[in-house]
Amino acid sequence: MTKAEIVADIALETGLEKTEALRAVEAFMNSIKSSLSKGTNVYLRGFGSFIVKERAEKTGRNISKKTTIIIPAHNIPSFKPSKTFVAEVKSKVKIK
Repeated sequence: MTKAEIVADIALETGLEKTEALRAVEAFMNSIKSSLSKGTNVYLRGFGSFIVKERAEKTGRNISKKTTIIIPAHNIPSFKPSKTFVAEVKSKVKIK
């Protein structure tokens, strides 16, 4: 599903114009990005959590040059779905 499809679904469900729904979706995404950029996690009860995970420093390899490089410690955004979200997906999605 694309952002355009999400906007269309929201517009249909709420009766909003697509431009208003797009602004709401963009504002939601910007709010989450802004919070995570500040190191603040976002918790949406019944949906999941957008969290910042710390990755430790590690050693990597450049196979083409046959050298070892050090990948510094860094933070990455992550999403952890809620238990109810996971249960709903498990019950409704059938693997073919």
